[in-house]
Amino acid sequence: MKISTKGRYGLTIMMALAKKSGEGPVSLKSIAKEYNLSEHYLEQLISPLRNAMLVKSVRGAYGGYMLSKDAKEITAGDIIRVLEGPISPVEVMDDEEPAKRDLWIKIRDAVKDVLDNTTLDDLANYEGKGKQEYYMFYI
Repeated sequence: MKISTKGRYGLTIMMALAKKSGEGPVSLKSIAKEYNLSEHYLEQLISPLRNAMLVKSVRGAYGGYMLSKDAKEITAGDIIRVLEGPISPVEVMDDEEPAKRDLWIKIRDAVKDVLDNTTLDDLANYEGKGKQEYYMFYI
């Protein structure tokens, strides 16, 4: 499973809104400028997030977007599902060998577990634990 720019930028939008929570509406223009992203692309991503009731919009000169609920109540899985669709790194086939089918199910459940147990608040207030090695896994 590879998360596309939709999922990545969607998490960026939501984390930016979480960091500014309580300060009033945040414009997409300010998020785009701060993170050096395309405002036009962010506009395309905010609509499904609003339709899923994860964000609400405020109109007017000082309008923008706000989280519709507390950042502790929104998970990374909520955001990724809205923007990327169902979380399924491997399609599980009924006629597949039981050992392989069980492996695919374990991988799917592990990914879901991480996404569903990581809140937006966790991401917005993340403090690194020093140097981290990065690994690229293609599933």
